[in-house]
Amino acid sequence: MSFDRLARPYRLLETLAFGNALQRARTFWIDKIPSPKRALIVGEGNGRFLCELLCTHPKIDIDCVDASERMLDLARTRVRETCIEFQERVRFFHEDVLTWSPSASYDLLVTHFFLDCFPPEEVKQIVQKLGYAAASDAIWLIADFAIPSSQVAGMHARLWLRGMYSFFQITAGIKVKQLVDPTSCLCEMGFVRTASQVFRAGMLKSHVYQRGDNVRLASALTTDSR
Repeated sequence: MSFDRLARPYRLLETLAFGNALQRARTFWIDKIPSPKRALIVGEGNGRFLCELLCTHPKIDIDCVDASERMLDLARTRVRETCIEFQERVRFFHEDVLTWSPSASYDLLVTHFFLDCFPPEEVKQIVQKLGYAAASDAIWLIADFAIPSSQVAGMHARLWLRGMYSFFQITAGIKVKQLVDPTSCLCEMGFVRTASQVFRAGMLKSHVYQRGDNVRLASALTTDSR
């Protein structure tokens, strides 16, 4: 699986399909969580979320992992052009997360629109690997697609997702044809969902998971932020 072919047109494709909704889902929680010290972002893409996180938490150190070299090049360029003062705080890794092994402990994990690219057995493997690298009170941010409970909205989402999966199977070589819910895998690693925000009538969801007995975020939001 590689998004190299889509690296440059990806921003345009995302905007045409969803406007700014995906970026709002990615960034919704970053100014609401406690200030993290060290973050791991997997599948960052072109760096839009990365730069927002750096500007919101300027003392953070970040490891950014992506299997697409072209996406990483775009992310590096974006950091240099928009927040060059923070570029020394980011380490980039051109790696496949299935074979890469973290060497640090992180109090923030981020996998936005990433886990939905993998089949169930690989989702479990990834969650376990990242979970072992998470601090005892780590926060995990996950924005992803979802099927709304409403019949009309659910039908609309299924049609969109069917077309999207077909497109990414051809252009990026992803293996899956439908969404995989990572909740049970996260629970096995000690993470509890503590907050959630929905967008686009429930087709997009942005979740906060946290590990530990004394969670610092405990509100579940259900407002649809269009």
